[in-house]
Amino acid sequence: MLSTTCCIVGGGPAGMMLGLLLARAGVDVIVLEKHADFLRDFRGDTIHPSTMEVLHELGLLQDFLKLPHTPTARLGLQIGDQTLQVADFAHLPTQCKFIAMMPQWEFLNFIAEAASHHKSFRLMMSAEAVGLTDGGLIAKTRDGEVTINAGLIVAADGRHSTVRDAAGFRVFEIGAPIDVLWLRLTHHATDPVQSLGRIAGGRMMVTLDRDPTQ
Repeated sequence: MLSTTCCIVGGGPAGMMLGLLLARAGVDVIVLEKHADFLRDFRGDTIHPSTMEVLHELGLLQDFLKLPHTPTARLGLQIGDQTLQVADFAHLPTQCKFIAMMPQWEFLNFIAEAASHHKSFRLMMSAEAVGLTDGGLIAKTRDGEVTINAGLIVAADGRHSTVRDAAGFRVFEIGAPIDVLWLRLTHHATDPVQSLGRIAGGRMMVTLDRDPTQ
């Protein structure tokens, strides 16, 4: 049996950032991530200026920018033969006036490393919450099931949240259904550098310009 002040279920951006912030404040926190690592290619690719502003306030921005990334200062949209400039970050009142194109696993590994320097932080990989108890939860780990007592449980385990369902919270569907096909293509020297959205025939294609080392 383990005990903590706060147990965060889900090691995505929300869960990891909350874990880091709580640990910095001296709060004892455990983050549960059901996978063995963060390496999943369907995760997002964009780190926004507002996120990097938070990293700046935390004193982490310079180290973060050392990671391989592609800065994108403008976004365009192509409709038929017409190309429109839909976003220009040059005038933002932030340290970084661009979106950093970076695989999300790089961001999560970075946050995990930063949080690991705080004694009150613990990240448990391959640990999946399977149910709630009176005052905690049960997690399935490589070594079997473990009970974690926690003063606060945060459900950050995604759209199909196990914790939310176990707590009996009602879900309100407000999003529009959409199917996304995610794939990777070789970037040739003659290809445009700018990340771009293209709309045709009721469909959209979005190209994200990644650093080739990613």
